[in-house]
Amino acid sequence: MADVAARLTALAEGALGAPLTVRIRAWDGSEAGPPDAPVLVLRHRRALRRLLWKPGELGLARAWVAGDIEVEGDLYEALERLSGLIWERPEQPGGLRPLDAVRALRDPAARRLAREALTLAGPGLPPAPPAEEAARHGGVRHTLSRDREAIHHHYDVGNTFYERVLGPSMVYSCAYWQQPGGTLEDAQEAKLDLICRKLSLGEGQRLLDVGCGWGSMVLHAAQRYGVRAVGVTLSTEQAAYARKRVADAGLTDRVEIRVQDYREVADGPYDAISSIGMAEHVGAAQYRAYATVLHGLLRPGGRLLNHQIARRPQEREERYRVDEFIDRYVFPDGELSPVGSTVALLEEAGFEVRDVEALREHYARTLRAWVANLESHWPEAVRLTSPGRARVWRLYMAASALAFERNRIGVNQVLAVKTPTDGESGLPLTRESWLTLTT
Repeated sequence: MADVAARLTALAEGALGAPLTVRIRAWDGSEAGPPDAPVLVLRHRRALRRLLWKPGELGLARAWVAGDIEVEGDLYEALERLSGLIWERPEQPGGLRPLDAVRALRDPAARRLAREALTLAGPGLPPAPPAEEAARHGGVRHTLSRDREAIHHHYDVGNTFYERVLGPSMVYSCAYWQQPGGTLEDAQEAKLDLICRKLSLGEGQRLLDVGCGWGSMVLHAAQRYGVRAVGVTLSTEQAAYARKRVADAGLTDRVEIRVQDYREVADGPYDAISSIGMAEHVGAAQYRAYATVLHGLLRPGGRLLNHQIARRPQEREERYRVDEFIDRYVFPDGELSPVGSTVALLEEAGFEVRDVEALREHYARTLRAWVANLESHWPEAVRLTSPGRARVWRLYMAASALAFERNRIGVNQVLAVKTPTDGESGLPLTRESWLTLTT
């Protein structure tokens, strides 16, 4: 077992068909690879067993969450260099598919790589997944009860933890960076105000915020635009936090927070509906029903602002779910669709889509700000949750920032109107009214 790092490097390069661009430090203290590259530290041979039993993204993620591997140096650079092994999965001329070589056992080179990997990993059953992994459920996704369980896994991990990550705004969606030197709080306020202006909110109107989180949108709309707002969430921790914020602001007569599924809302009509970072939880099979429910809750002429992450279109539409690591550790049952599919389904439900604004670069910058917040409060974040949970959030936010930067995923604000039969949408002829932050 001498010089494990050199053997691991040779193994990875054999699978990749190209030089490895990160340095490896193995559990025996040996190192190999480019001297100035980020270091991938394998603390235990158990990390290799995780990769062999689940080649690709999930095995690597489990090893990370469990603390079996670590990165020394710039995490973003390390993920960038590893992206071909994990997400992009390019076919290398003369090489084997990254991290799937051990599966191609009919290939002699793959059999050799598999034998070498098994020797290094040592005997033993596959390690148990880290405790932070979501329980797997059978049956139909996106029932009311299963959606509540999924939301509980992600959002009910402690409001103080989220305060440290999100900052004072407590907004958990893409910010809107109007100024190059602006703060995260400035950018989140600008995003909330942009949505209010797109919805043309005004004194006395009724606003429904679907997936209201910690209440930031309904508070902003009530304080700045005088609306009467209802926020619904499936997270009991979020609801308790939001209700306290509403009470502290003296707005209990104007803002109501409910623990309620959007499918259970029955007190329309509303003048406007905001859905900010919530529709990713709806599911492809339920999306038309989601759009129909929201359409039915609006008055004629009412507006919907749907703010949603989108994946890139694929030749075959068989995979709507998010990446396996995200599905297991971050957003269970989450699904991403192309923006074109979202627009089509909204219009099939009766909406007239009037505007689509892409904010991809804004989300990359937002995620980097959240990662910086988490890293600056790291000991407290670990204490508030667990080492594994904090590692999940750091990995998913850093990897997501790169995914937005590389145009693997995007995020869009879709403004839609329940246009009356007379065709009067009520929208201004130009966008100027949306472009300047209200003071």
